[in-house]
This record gives sequence, C-alpha cells and structure tokens, in this order.
Amino acid sequence: MTAVITAFASSPDRGRGLARDMRVRWALEETGVPYEVRLLSFADMKMPEHRARHPFGQIPTYEEGDVTLFESGAIVLHLARRHKGLLPDDAAAQARAIAWLFAALNTVEPPIVDREVATLLEQGESWYARRLPALEARIGTRLDDLSAALGDAEWLDGAFSAGDLMMVSVLLRLLGSGILGGYPRLSAYVARGEARPAYRRAFAAQLEVFTAAQEAGQA
Repeated sequence: MTAVITAFASSPDRGRGLARDMRVRWALEETGVPYEVRLLSFADMKMPEHRARHPFGQIPTYEEGDVTLFESGAIVLHLARRHKGLLPDDAAAQARAIAWLFAALNTVEPPIVDREVATLLEQGESWYARRLPALEARIGTRLDDLSAALGDAEWLDGAFSAGDLMMVSVLLRLLGSGILGGYPRLSAYVARGEARPAYRRAFAAQLEVFTAAQEAGQA
C-alpha cells in the first residue's frame, strides 16, 4: 500500500526545504518507499479530519495501511525500523543512530527554533538586542559539542543513518543566519547530506509544490 503524507499547500519556508515534511520525504526517498502527498492549507490543518491524524493540527502526518503517525521524528524512526537504508544492522550501532536522531530534535533544534522565533516575532521588542546574543550562545554551545563529536568523520557514527538525516535537517535551519559558517566541519557535513541523491529528489519535490503555489498566486 502506498504511503500518504501531508504537507503545506503553500509552505512558509518558501521552497527552501525547511518544512518538516521534508524530513519525511527524504526518509521515504532513502528507503525507496513509494508515497503520495496530500497538500493542506492552513485552514485545512485545523479541521477535524486532519486533527484526527494530528491532534495539534500541524504537518507532517503519515498514513500507510492501519498506521497513522504524526511528528517527523516518529515517522522517520518508523520508516527506518521497517525499511533498509536508515539504520545499521548491528544492534548497538542501531541504538546509537536512534540516539543521534533524538539528539537532533531534543538537544540541537530547540535553541535554533528559539532564535528563529525571536528573529521573526520579537525584533521590535526592547529586550531583543539583549536576548539574541544569549540565544546564539546557546546554539554555539551545541554546535561546539556536535562538531567535536563529528570530528573528521563523514557521518556521526559510521555509515549515514536516520540520525544524520535528522541532524542535517535541523542544521539546515541555520543556513540563513551565518552561524554555521563558523563551523567548517558541520558545514561540510550538511553539504554531504544535501548532495545525497535522495535528499535532492525530496528537495525537488517540495520545491515543485511551492513553485506551483506561487504560479497559482497562493504563495
């Protein structure tokens, strides 16, 4: 049965590959699982039909047979466990790859998202100029540790895994900030992720949606 995921009909990331359905698209491309995409407007996302899939009215969701999931990390982990390509065969290495997936979402991404929110919504506030350096210092601490853990390796723990997929996806959120430029190892790591054929296919598919919406005057 073909999997179905949900995505923005008009993504706020303007085709940069940062919407969280991109992570799921990438995982599907890496594992070779066929899928279809159900595009939703912001109004659609809050309707009861979609909230039955995602209680918080967000994207992405994943449906295949009797399985319905929300949260990009849960979906990627589900795909990695069911299909070859995103987890090593060795049980210990598999556990480490899963740990990196959670580290990307729970340790590295939160300060990055905090900075994004502050930059988008708080620039006019009196505290913004004082808060931004603190937010960037938190990000810097995480990136220092991550760069040290990666070292001169190609991927975080042996071969490319779901942990790398999620970590690269999170780090891509920094590309407009200039912060990642201070970390040559991590910049090269992200570039390796972007160069993977599966990533390129997923990015092209998401960009096509944005381009179509723009041509229709919806973006």
